[in-house]
Amino acid sequence: MELLTIGAFAKASRLSPKALRLYDELGLLTPARVDPDTGYRRYAPQQLEQARLVAWLRRLGMPLARIRRVCALEAGEAAGEIRAYWARVEADTAARRDLAAFLVDHLTGKDPAMSRTTAPLALRYAALSDTGRVRASNQDTAYAGSRLLAVADGYGGAGAPASAAAVEALRSLETETVPAGDLLGALEDALGRAEQAVHGVSAPGDDDTDAGTTLTAMLWTGSQLALVHIGDSRVHLLRDGELFQITHDHTVVQSLIGEGRLTPEEAASHPQRSLLMRALGRGADSTPDLRLHDARAGDRYLLCSDGLSTVVPAGDVHRVLSGTPEPEAAVRALVDLANASGGPDNVSCVVADVVEQP
Repeated sequence: MELLTIGAFAKASRLSPKALRLYDELGLLTPARVDPDTGYRRYAPQQLEQARLVAWLRRLGMPLARIRRVCALEAGEAAGEIRAYWARVEADTAARRDLAAFLVDHLTGKDPAMSRTTAPLALRYAALSDTGRVRASNQDTAYAGSRLLAVADGYGGAGAPASAAAVEALRSLETETVPAGDLLGALEDALGRAEQAVHGVSAPGDDDTDAGTTLTAMLWTGSQLALVHIGDSRVHLLRDGELFQITHDHTVVQSLIGEGRLTPEEAASHPQRSLLMRALGRGADSTPDLRLHDARAGDRYLLCSDGLSTVVPAGDVHRVLSGTPEPEAAVRALVDLANASGGPDNVSCVVADVVEQP
């Protein structure tokens, strides 16, 4: 078998000799032979396929460490890994797009706190949390105020105080003056306080060190809602008669759906459907999703724990939200639906309507 010089291999693979030397040092693409005297590298023609794959993955922006994992997999598994990576890139890009739009508006004088609308906007809201029909206690916390909406779903031995502590840490945002240009920064700072509060629920060495919580909250500015989201509680938006889920579950099954390894129907009965990939708690990945949403008069937002979303079909949620004018009646109807479906978990709902001030 005739080996290719590093120059010929670089040309055929569209990788520079410098890149090939780096990939050799990283163990990513080892030459077929290295001259013991000169150190000159030669490559087998059969290595071109892997080299081209490395080049394509680098063009995607995939980190070298992850490329190494992909190259070690069989074709089907490698495809799933690439699909999962790109889904994460798209989610990150969407979040950055929202942030860029916010910064452009702010820097060009379109201040979200002083939005030019035909009439000032406000929130009309209600919150309700219920133990359900099976659990002995309620580990959820739901809160709704004139500026802050939040749902947290605790887990572990101290799940209830963990969820309560997380929401309480955000409540200062109700009265704080938040500069329009620092809206997401203020929410991220409050999230840091929430994480510390959850850690304070149990000290290292206690039996409740596994205590943690999801946290999904929205901060109202007068024309926009800033969203922070960790875990599998959800936010839905009812706009112009259509219902949209605007959060992404941070769960194992959702990652498998994103990778094409599970269908949504299979995920509904998966034994690990409640296993979180992100949460507020000791040892947990607490990386939040942070986004901004422009509000319109007539919008209706629903924040809910998975005690609703796992047992009540989306069609029934849509029917209640579109057919129940008052937020108080809507949250009660949604909780009743969850309990009528067996109430296997705690259930919490916040409904907030964007309305024109009289």
